[in-house]
Amino acid sequence: MTLMKVSSFAAGKWIAPGANARPIASAITGAKIAEAGGADINKQAMLDYGRNVGGPALRAMGFHDRAKMLKALAAHLGGHKQALYDLSFDTGATQSDHMIDIDGGVGTMFVFASKGRREMPDGQIYLDGEIEQLSRNGTFLGMHIATPLKGVAVHINAFNFPVWGMLEKLAPTLLAGVPAIVKPATSTCYVTEVAVRIMLDSGILPEGALQLISGGTGDLLDRLGPQDIVSFTGSAKTASMLRSNPNILKNSVRFVAEQDSLNASILGPDVTPDTPEFDLFIKEVHREMTTKAGQKCTAIRRIIAPDAQVQNVIEALSARLAKTVIGDPRDEATRMGALVSAGQKIDVLEKAAAIGSESKLVYGDPDDNDFAGGVDAGAFVKPMLFHCEDPDTATVVHETEAFGPVSTIMGYRDIAHAIDLANKGEGSLVASVITASGEVAREVAMGAGAFHGRLYFNNATSMKESTGHGSPLPHMVHGGPGRAGGGEEMGGVRGVLHYMQRTAIQGSPDILTAIGGKWVPGATEIKGPAHPFTRKFGALSIGETLHSKSREISTDDIEKFAHFTGDTFYAHMDSEAAKRNPFFPDRVAHGYLLLSFAAGLFVEPDEGPVLANTGLDSLRFMKPVEAGDSIAVRLTVKAKTRRTDEYGEVRWHVTLTNQDQELVAEYELLTMNAY
Repeated sequence: MTLMKVSSFAAGKWIAPGANARPIASAITGAKIAEAGGADINKQAMLDYGRNVGGPALRAMGFHDRAKMLKALAAHLGGHKQALYDLSFDTGATQSDHMIDIDGGVGTMFVFASKGRREMPDGQIYLDGEIEQLSRNGTFLGMHIATPLKGVAVHINAFNFPVWGMLEKLAPTLLAGVPAIVKPATSTCYVTEVAVRIMLDSGILPEGALQLISGGTGDLLDRLGPQDIVSFTGSAKTASMLRSNPNILKNSVRFVAEQDSLNASILGPDVTPDTPEFDLFIKEVHREMTTKAGQKCTAIRRIIAPDAQVQNVIEALSARLAKTVIGDPRDEATRMGALVSAGQKIDVLEKAAAIGSESKLVYGDPDDNDFAGGVDAGAFVKPMLFHCEDPDTATVVHETEAFGPVSTIMGYRDIAHAIDLANKGEGSLVASVITASGEVAREVAMGAGAFHGRLYFNNATSMKESTGHGSPLPHMVHGGPGRAGGGEEMGGVRGVLHYMQRTAIQGSPDILTAIGGKWVPGATEIKGPAHPFTRKFGALSIGETLHSKSREISTDDIEKFAHFTGDTFYAHMDSEAAKRNPFFPDRVAHGYLLLSFAAGLFVEPDEGPVLANTGLDSLRFMKPVEAGDSIAVRLTVKAKTRRTDEYGEVRWHVTLTNQDQELVAEYELLTMNAY
């Protein structure tokens, strides 16, 4: 096999490893397969390149353009998965492990691309929350916006997911409009390097948007400023060292950490061996012990079961582990591969021995080297299951993580005790509960929520479609308090906002409209040259307003609507009953009658660029309308969002007022308009 020279990509150039490059061994054979690092890389040049070239190019694009870029990038990577699969076997990963890492990373990019198009504006400023009225008459208002940081995001990733670990950070970073410097763990950086080459060679990314360090970071962190951000995944020890860098502290550099944690899984008190939830629990724990050879930051380290079920769990889990084929990950029959390196194997065995000091080994043998495929020189280790008989006084099992196929089972008396044991981990990325009881789920959510970044509940109802205890999803936050690092990643748009600055904006309605690109009530109204429904998407201006004629509401209108729709609610039909209601002075018009009449007042009936009415948001009725009252409509273009090359979404601000100019109703109308 040709020795791989893993390069870095810095300031627009590929740089080969230097004379003092670090050797990288195959997890399967132990033989040297690659080398990385040791090159003389100008870290300041990398920062300057990102800040001065990549940043401006990304910020010149809007959120939707960046989302399209992510989608194209994900599709391109998806077309080159086989090359990444082939490389990844030497990390010790099986084909199913590759799919979690590589396919999962590509899928994450697709989700962020979709989130960007659906949930973020077609512009460069993100509006965070609603308008705040800061004055009595509405001439002085406030809002919060988010804009991209004008620095560089430094991503320091762990060894276990060389592709997903990069992409789950890179997707929200690029969507925010911030360039990234990716630093993968050296032991698996040869996979990351190929993924980066695929992305850069595609030509999809603007120049300076992505750089790569294969090897050490050198003095990079010493050069960061207050507009930069560090996102780290790895051990608590390394996170503490990086976070305490004097320059990071001095400049208040944002530091987002996702650390390994002592995640727990609780078997509900309602679950017994004759229920489907029991089999589900065993499958979940087994999967988390053996997937990626237990090298997952979300893996189950502590198994918490009712005292009466501990022995049943030990027997069922041991039987399942005994059937697991462990060996060469290139063999299709293999279900668990190797740890990433010989050094990692030593660390796992040392941590397992520490756990064994206060727990009993009930399955597995650290000295068993009989693996399928005749592999004996690699970093293979058999799964180990420990039983801690006294988890209340134990300390090591709640403090020590063997980052491999090692878990400890412990019993609990009642659900309050189970919660206490789960929380002894002092913060985790995820805790799961297998239960069919809503009461148990609520008690765990209340008692354990503050200690865990994610709570995963599963039972017979959801088991066929659930994604698994150890599967972080781009839609949901990934992170946790305390030992887990105190950070959050992903979580949809929440993850994008980590790379942006939230700023409070105060000013007049016109100022807020100009900044946010969304019309604010009280801002200047624009009179268009023709009815807005006769004008195409591109011709409409934010603030363009139509004032309708008025229409009087009669008793006959109310009664016809009631009988036609079947809505004969007493407030519309019975004068005396309506008067007894503190909200109504007499019989009143139906709210939906008012909406229907409003449409009749502003709709242009002829065929035109309005293709469809797609929704109505934020409807409120402020004042009842009686027979004899009149209503008029104000229709204003509030916001515009491109959807395809053929049409875009127009959001209209609609108000209904009565003959006294009092606000009767307010809502937002959504239409699709042709270009």
